[in-house]
Amino acid sequence: MWKFIASRLLQAVPVILAVITVTFFLVRIAPGGPFDSEKAVIPEVKAALEAQYRLDQPLFQQYLAYLGDLAQGELGPSFKYPGRSVNELIAAGLPATAELGLYALLVAVCIGGVAGVLASLKPNTAQDYIPMSLAMIGICMPTFLLGPLLVLLFGIQLEWLPVSGWGEMPGDKLLPSLTLGAAYAAYVARLSRAGMLEVLSQDYIRTARAKGLPEWQVITRHALRGGLMPVVTFLGPAFAGLLAGSFVVETIFQIPGLGRFYVQAAFNRDYTMILGTTVFLSTLIVLFNLASDVLAAWLNPRLRSQFGEA
Repeated sequence: MWKFIASRLLQAVPVILAVITVTFFLVRIAPGGPFDSEKAVIPEVKAALEAQYRLDQPLFQQYLAYLGDLAQGELGPSFKYPGRSVNELIAAGLPATAELGLYALLVAVCIGGVAGVLASLKPNTAQDYIPMSLAMIGICMPTFLLGPLLVLLFGIQLEWLPVSGWGEMPGDKLLPSLTLGAAYAAYVARLSRAGMLEVLSQDYIRTARAKGLPEWQVITRHALRGGLMPVVTFLGPAFAGLLAGSFVVETIFQIPGLGRFYVQAAFNRDYTMILGTTVFLSTLIVLFNLASDVLAAWLNPRLRSQFGEA
């Protein structure tokens, strides 16, 4: 198992390096600069700012210097927030983003898992068609459309829930979590349905039923563990995707998370903030993918033996 983890981490190094390289040069060749604004800056001041942030150096030298800082865990200073580093800004915005991602993942697993399992118990019936149709709608509807619709219905028309903010009350976090988790709940529903249908057709399930076990025991004791295996494999990439995809939801509901800094950095050409957030999220995606593979191996004895030999 440890050899498998080490090999996956080594494979991740060139992937992350490629992400860093592509992002670094893309943001530098994009039109505009971090000190371009409607108010003109005198050349002397602009030259001093560029020297402070090493923008007066050749591009490849800037790239090597950034890699050196990154190797020490430093993501550089922010151009938009003088005196604050990208590390500090990520640390300030990450708690709200991570909390939103966790709630959205909980929504996805609970709603999608229950819908998929119920649909698999009676395939090709209304109990199957209705949740799967809703799942398809959830997959097709983007968050920037679903969010305003939920705000219009539950926040403005019914006045049940607040339309923005990230307070301490559970109701403040319900609409953003539903908006972000809806699409992933649809994926979980389809994955859990497919996994359960495959498991329910296995011989050991027929044996359990032949022994006279109640159907709920057949499902909970024998079928769920194997049937939800595709969902377990999906959870790691899903949580990373929720963190990255929360930026739109954070903007809609005015949540003080990491997305606020990232969106502002894109508009203000804050090179280091764009790079730092991209590197941070890329690393999380790699780690969550690895964690989901390890968890799947732990739940599946056959995979566990394969990884043990790797």
